[in-house]
Amino acid sequence: MRKLFASLTILLAAFACGSPEKSVESIETSLPKIITAGGTISEIVVGLGLGDQIIATDRTSTYPESLQSLPSIGYRNQIKAEGILSLGPDMILVEEGYLNEEVIAQIQSISTIKLEVFPKTQSKEETIALIQQIAAFFEMEDQGQAMIAELEQDLQNLNDFLSNSKPNGKAAFVMARGPESLFIAGDGSFSESIFGIAGVEQVETNFEDFVPLTPEALISLNPDYLILFESGLESLGGKSGLTKIPGITETTAFQKDQIIAMDGLYLSGFGPRVGKAALELAKATRTLKN
Repeated sequence: MRKLFASLTILLAAFACGSPEKSVESIETSLPKIITAGGTISEIVVGLGLGDQIIATDRTSTYPESLQSLPSIGYRNQIKAEGILSLGPDMILVEEGYLNEEVIAQIQSISTIKLEVFPKTQSKEETIALIQQIAAFFEMEDQGQAMIAELEQDLQNLNDFLSNSKPNGKAAFVMARGPESLFIAGDGSFSESIFGIAGVEQVETNFEDFVPLTPEALISLNPDYLILFESGLESLGGKSGLTKIPGITETTAFQKDQIIAMDGLYLSGFGPRVGKAALELAKATRTLKN
């Protein structure tokens, strides 16, 4: 495993013998330039204290906000190897399945670039494992353990709330990319997993992943809560725009104004903030016991 900071000892020794300006410059230029692809990976790298070394990232890397000012390599199938390589990275960290195989192969053909692929997470256990893997890659296990300790505290706070509350109805997640592109989540989707962590009951479905949303399905499922990404709700014109979606106004969720919108990465990324996101969702859909 590559030691990122192995040269610092030598450089600091040189600092004592030579020009301070040259030594500081050498230290700065020795740090590897990193490109990340996958919002959860980016968030963990920043959490380890390496945010200043990220020179570019993808469109899903929206947290922390500072990442949004970096050059973007694009989104999934839009990402080309030439665009990545033109930035001159020393290492590239990507989420499994995020880049096309031909793009991966092109990057791997450059011997001077370290490319590491990490698994996509969809459970709190996988989140902890991913933090450990990325921390080990950078040989920063202590920093990784500190992140895990904070996550475990968040999960304990969540468990404390769950033990003193009860579900207040069933929920459905709707993926929206405008009025003409609506999908409802089913079994095996990320929402089923985050609902489980948050103690939220999902409406009963008999399909896998996501399927197109129909008025008949909405009326039949009649969720008490509708969960969307903030960007999805915005694409519909906000809550007022929901009235244009056939079937929605007949649901309990709409009639009781139980429409919940959350940031996409926060809700679905299963990153270091998964405990906080689950607690926020739980507080929005559960009631305290008497």
